[in-house]
Amino acid sequence: MNRDLTAQDMIIAGVWVAVGLAAGVLARMLLRWLGKHADRTSWRGDDVIVDSLRALVPIAALAGGVAAAAAALPLTSRVNHNVNQILTVLLILASTITAARIVTGLVRAVTQSRQGVAGSATIFVNITRVVVLAIGILIVLQTLGISIAPLLTALGVGGLAVALALQDTLANLFAGIHILASKTIQPGDYIRLTSGEEGYVVDINWRNTVVRNLSNNLVIIPNAQLSSTNMTNYSRPEQEMTLTVQVGVGYDSDLEHVERVTSEVVIEVMTEVEGAMPEHEPAIRFHTFGDSRISFTVILGVGEFSDQYRIKHEFIKRLHTRYRVEGIRIPSPARTIALQNGGPNGSGVIPPQWDGVTTISVDAQKA
Repeated sequence: MNRDLTAQDMIIAGVWVAVGLAAGVLARMLLRWLGKHADRTSWRGDDVIVDSLRALVPIAALAGGVAAAAAALPLTSRVNHNVNQILTVLLILASTITAARIVTGLVRAVTQSRQGVAGSATIFVNITRVVVLAIGILIVLQTLGISIAPLLTALGVGGLAVALALQDTLANLFAGIHILASKTIQPGDYIRLTSGEEGYVVDINWRNTVVRNLSNNLVIIPNAQLSSTNMTNYSRPEQEMTLTVQVGVGYDSDLEHVERVTSEVVIEVMTEVEGAMPEHEPAIRFHTFGDSRISFTVILGVGEFSDQYRIKHEFIKRLHTRYRVEGIRIPSPARTIALQNGGPNGSGVIPPQWDGVTTISVDAQKA
């Protein structure tokens, strides 16, 4: 201390601290006003930036007031240096945390806007957060006068040992990065593996992929296993898909009439059932002369994979009702059985008057 502390010094220091507090309060009010305007925009990035700055700006204003107050006081050079160093470290930590929030928030906003789903790929978010925090910590150490070169060397040597010990974890990590980078699957996609697991991709983190099946249960799949197995992605290249339903009518049916009635039912289902594609044109293809029916395929348009069950349910109900009204018969399976008398002197299970071979058409459902 170069001179004695006076009341005037205390008043000036108090004024600077009060100014810092007032600036922090005003800045927070301004950010709250900006946040209300940011909520009205469609881009989520401005919301992330404003929310993150709400914590940093008041701290920075208060630190500035404290630094000015310290400069007004008759402190020794060593104490003044320590105060400035503490405030600098505080600002660096606050800035690092704020930067991590902003960057991770922007990454999450970008991934969600591209995928159009509520889930997020936390593997990118977590990696980004760790990188930003690590850079901030290194800057703090350098500010405190601690050399980071030996630390980086030790981390490099220790990283090799850690990599050997965590081979499976690192394999899952890089497999997850490869899956997302190659856009093989994204959160929100409906996938089915050859091993039988299927469902919506909820999240892809640093170790595994979380899949929610239609029964609302979560299936956890390691990223390395997911990247090495065969799977079907029902959401790529687009979510819209086609659904085929097999139908059969009797040989006595007027096929032109059958096609017209079926097309009307398809149009009705496509325009009235949720999840269907109203712009889908009816597609009916006769393809087989069966034992008891003429079979054909009806192709329906589906918005996404899970909609197919509801659409198929409504289509079968409405088609059955319409066929009954129009008098179109849907035959039950029939079998042709050859009967021949057996036993000596015609004494067998078959009556004697059925001599030779008799052909009978039997309803398979009643037989």
